[in-house]
Amino acid sequence: MLKKGDKAPSFELESSSGGIVSNESLKGSKYVLYFYPKDNTSGCTKEAVEFSQLINDFKNKNIQIFGVSPDSIQKHHKFINDHDLKVTLLSDPENTVSSAYFAYGDKTMYGKVYKGIIRSTFIINEEGIIEEAFYKVKASGHAKKVLGCAL
Repeated sequence: MLKKGDKAPSFELESSSGGIVSNESLKGSKYVLYFYPKDNTSGCTKEAVEFSQLINDFKNKNIQIFGVSPDSIQKHHKFINDHDLKVTLLSDPENTVSSAYFAYGDKTMYGKVYKGIIRSTFIINEEGIIEEAFYKVKASGHAKKVLGCAL
């Protein structure tokens, strides 16, 4: 798992805002990457809505917010429109980036083990260093916790 002080893994993903977002394009900017399992599910919707509600507070701290899931850009657009989301969503269909951040792995539901996204969030500073890493987070109230940890 990644921890505070680690260099954030590089990434390059298609964005719901159009084009590609990468760690290189974000160099010099502070940002949050939050990994979530699936668009339009209850926990994921709650988390995205809460980040959206706090978007101006993050902007006041000069922090950009990016949600990452395996869903397609088309599904991201529907998710954004359905819930009036203010965050940018990134598509990681092969789970390459989520794996690099240790946000993809074994999960258990009803006694069965399967592979999936482990809800995780990272605050990354202007030099590409992880300032905070959160693993196995609960969706409700998480955005506020992240905001409180963001310097």
